[in-house]
Amino acid sequence: MRGIVWLRRDLRLHDQPALTAACEECDEVIPLFVFDEPLLHSDEFGSAWVNFMLGCLQELASSLADRGIILQWRRGDQVEQVTQAAREWKADVVYWNRDYEPGTIERDRLVQQQLARLGVAVRTFKDHVVFEAAEIRGATGEPLQRYSAYRTRWWTKWHATKSAVQSVPASLTKTKAAPLPVIRPLPTAKELGYDLVDLAFEPGERQAQKRLRWFIDGPIHSYAHGRNLPAIDGSSQLSLHFRFGTLSPRTAIHAALRSLAKGGRVSRSDVMTWVDELIWRDFFQQVLTAFPHVATGPFKAVSVPPARPPGSERDRLFRAWCEGKTGYPLVDAGMRQLNQTGWMHNRVRMVVASFLIKDLRIDWQSGEQYFIRHLIDADVAANNGNWQWCASTGTDAMPGYRIFNPALQSKRFDADGIYIRRYVPELARVPANRIHEPHLMSPDEQSRSGCHIGVDYAAPVVDHRQARQEYLDLGKQQVMR
Repeated sequence: MRGIVWLRRDLRLHDQPALTAACEECDEVIPLFVFDEPLLHSDEFGSAWVNFMLGCLQELASSLADRGIILQWRRGDQVEQVTQAAREWKADVVYWNRDYEPGTIERDRLVQQQLARLGVAVRTFKDHVVFEAAEIRGATGEPLQRYSAYRTRWWTKWHATKSAVQSVPASLTKTKAAPLPVIRPLPTAKELGYDLVDLAFEPGERQAQKRLRWFIDGPIHSYAHGRNLPAIDGSSQLSLHFRFGTLSPRTAIHAALRSLAKGGRVSRSDVMTWVDELIWRDFFQQVLTAFPHVATGPFKAVSVPPARPPGSERDRLFRAWCEGKTGYPLVDAGMRQLNQTGWMHNRVRMVVASFLIKDLRIDWQSGEQYFIRHLIDADVAANNGNWQWCASTGTDAMPGYRIFNPALQSKRFDADGIYIRRYVPELARVPANRIHEPHLMSPDEQSRSGCHIGVDYAAPVVDHRQARQEYLDLGKQQVMR
């Protein structure tokens, strides 16, 4: 029997359900990746995202080649290309790991219909999450809308099922290779219509495993505090690998829980705090699956202050936010980190999101779309869930009256300004007691630091205290209507 393994967000060999099943059930296995031409042309994702994806694919192709297996690839409409490949290669079955975004669910349905017409079987598997939406429900079978309730049932399910981690299939060797023509090298970023960029993060399964081991051996045991300090390497940064499936969440959770049995410096509370972050991934995915309307609008209809109307002022403020030129150092450092590296520290993500929505009064969807395009770890469910949390329109939403003060956040979590100076070099010589609010420097201080406000570094685009009050006042007016 000949099987195609359609690779999507699962670019690895270890703990890969679709690949494992194909190796167990088929005499010949053909790994296939399809570059989605419509998606590439949509300009939805940026060059860093595409370059990271290609790096993951190149390593996967190399790992497969070491075992005598050739990674096949095609470019075009995914429905057409998978169907055509199954026809040309006379496949008996196509395997893939399920995806849960509204558009991908529809895509997979169409592929399954086309394959059925050819008489080709389909086998699909759970992979991107630990538990799918249908596996965790409320007492009467309803989808859960509160994280606390979801978390309790998630742990009950985990202890009941003990989700296993699969090894690389031992039978994944040359004996499984189908006799197909040698495929041309993978395309470059430029051939796909994107710029070639130097990545700040190393792609691929090997790096994912290496990063996981490093994190479990050290930073996870001070995670609850370390994750909030953007100047240190205190978070796992594995979100990039979860996005492209170079690491499975099952592998990560098992590794974290195993660390509790080790001697030495072990912190259960810190480990469980990190595992909570992975449960949030499942939760947000469940929300997107059960309530697909969140992909295009608010999860719930609530009275929130209206966004700033379209116009030149709105565009000016949004551009300043995008470019990291708001005059608020922590916000600017975060946006520049995003633009330069394709990633942003999670604490800073919350600050820049709050600033966009509540200080600048710009719709959260604009921020969500900017993040999707520039983040390498762009995940529709988590990105949407977190933006709606900040906008007070989502599940477990941030209270509407809670507005992050960027200067206070900066003083608390980057007290010496190390992170700020790294990404906002104009402020390199500004003393620590002024780094968080450089616009308060006197003319003499500005001269001594070589940073003149409004010339070398932007003056604040809004006054935070005034913007906060205006937002709260608008919120009260909405409630009174």
